[in-house]
Amino acid sequence: MSEIEKSDQESAMSDQESTPRSLHPLKNTWTYWYLNDQHEDWESRLKRVCSVSTVEEFWALQNNIKPPSMLKMTCDYNFFKNDIQPMWEVPENKNGGRWLIALEKNASPEMMDIIWIELVTSMIGEQYGEDMEKISGLVCNVRNKGSKISMWTSDHNDDDANMRIGKIIARTLKAAEIPEALQKKRFVDMIRYEDHLSYQNKTGSAPCKPKLLIDFKDLS
Repeated sequence: MSEIEKSDQESAMSDQESTPRSLHPLKNTWTYWYLNDQHEDWESRLKRVCSVSTVEEFWALQNNIKPPSMLKMTCDYNFFKNDIQPMWEVPENKNGGRWLIALEKNASPEMMDIIWIELVTSMIGEQYGEDMEKISGLVCNVRNKGSKISMWTSDHNDDDANMRIGKIIARTLKAAEIPEALQKKRFVDMIRYEDHLSYQNKTGSAPCKPKLLIDFKDLS
């Protein structure tokens, strides 16, 4: 997380004088969605939580909800742009794909939280340049067999844009501040891009063949 982002968080959390402060608008409005663990159909489980359009609104929400590591198994967090629904079927996502970060079953819960906040703040901070228009949002699937965090993009055929986005994801995570207690544990070292259609049509538990792959060791 950058020093600017930390400063914004501290500003949003501090109990200043009651005089009005100017807000810091985000370029896009972002919405948190929550998928609960109730025994209902998928769409009934998906709940819209809140939309944020300023830095202050984001941190006010972020600091008052559970981190992903505290969600129950089979629950999801989704953080999507401009009212895009976190579903494969909607027009903004039906031709898209995702950069997938697969966490090992025994991964530290704190690692999941670090990855999530690093990527969420990279999106609201518009760190992907012109390729921001290709990004739909971020998903965290909390699962007993191994949780996943994925950044969804709108066009799985745009390899150039998707690769640029993937490299920024990789560099963001590679530069993340890891607490000393976790530094000896295995962190993310590879991410893969797969299209939504291939994932929907796959059979068995084997992962999809990735369209793109980034090994962190290859980053300059």
